[in-house]
Amino acid sequence: MKQLKVSTVHDFDREDLESGKAKKRLFVGLVVGAGTVVVSFLLLTLILPVIGLANIHPWAPYVFSMLVGGLILLTVWATFGLIINIHLGHSPLHFAKIRGLTIKLLLPLMTLVGKLLGIPKDRIRSSFIKVNNDLVSSPGKLYKPEELLLLMPHCLQNSRCKMRLTYSIDNCKRCGECPIDALLELSDRYGIHLAVATGGTIARRIVVERRPRMILAVACERDLASGIQDTYPLPVFGVMNFRPHGPCFDTNVSLEALENAIRKFMDPQYFPENRVDHNPAKPKTEVEQHQKNSNPAI
Repeated sequence: MKQLKVSTVHDFDREDLESGKAKKRLFVGLVVGAGTVVVSFLLLTLILPVIGLANIHPWAPYVFSMLVGGLILLTVWATFGLIINIHLGHSPLHFAKIRGLTIKLLLPLMTLVGKLLGIPKDRIRSSFIKVNNDLVSSPGKLYKPEELLLLMPHCLQNSRCKMRLTYSIDNCKRCGECPIDALLELSDRYGIHLAVATGGTIARRIVVERRPRMILAVACERDLASGIQDTYPLPVFGVMNFRPHGPCFDTNVSLEALENAIRKFMDPQYFPENRVDHNPAKPKTEVEQHQKNSNPAI
């Protein structure tokens, strides 16, 4: 299986620099548009019912205005907090605590705004994944191998392969005809559990069973965006696959990019080159020699 070569994380970032900047600019523009839509809607709800609320109670218009005003301030703060986060690389004003607002609210609104502007959904999702990766990377948390999960789509498997990998990745014969063989080697080298999912339901079941603290997922834009939403607040770092034969059919992934993601989130003491076997197996010849010395009759 021919592998996709990306030598270092710096090379990968440099290769994707221009598209990455474009993705961020698109995301910022759509966030501002979505925030404007929300604020405009809240202002509309603030203006229209005020006259009627006075008939219910003299204080009703003021209470309602305060509630809507608070929501407007929250939306403006979240929108600008996210933009500042993107540019600074860290979360100001405790914005990380409401990251769910970006995932649960802003992405659907961004998709709506993008649709009105004629922007393709996959382009919007790609920009969202790029910014999401920056957000989950900004805290700088490091994890043990058992706290990480490599979650792969079934379309990486060769379409002619008869083995069922969804229930047990060990069923793979490691023939080298698809990226699964190399992914298993990567999993073995770093000690991270590797799983293959056929869809969102299976993926959620795997997450519930494994209970990781961080997921490194490979998928297309649509599945990654929906997976990030479904697993919140669990952090997900997305690596998009390559689709030379079209969607969901014999796809591929950059192993170097995936390994760079592993090394970004794994505690360096667990890197293969830093691990030390504190209980090395005693050589067979020494054991046999010890038995021979202990029993002269042998």
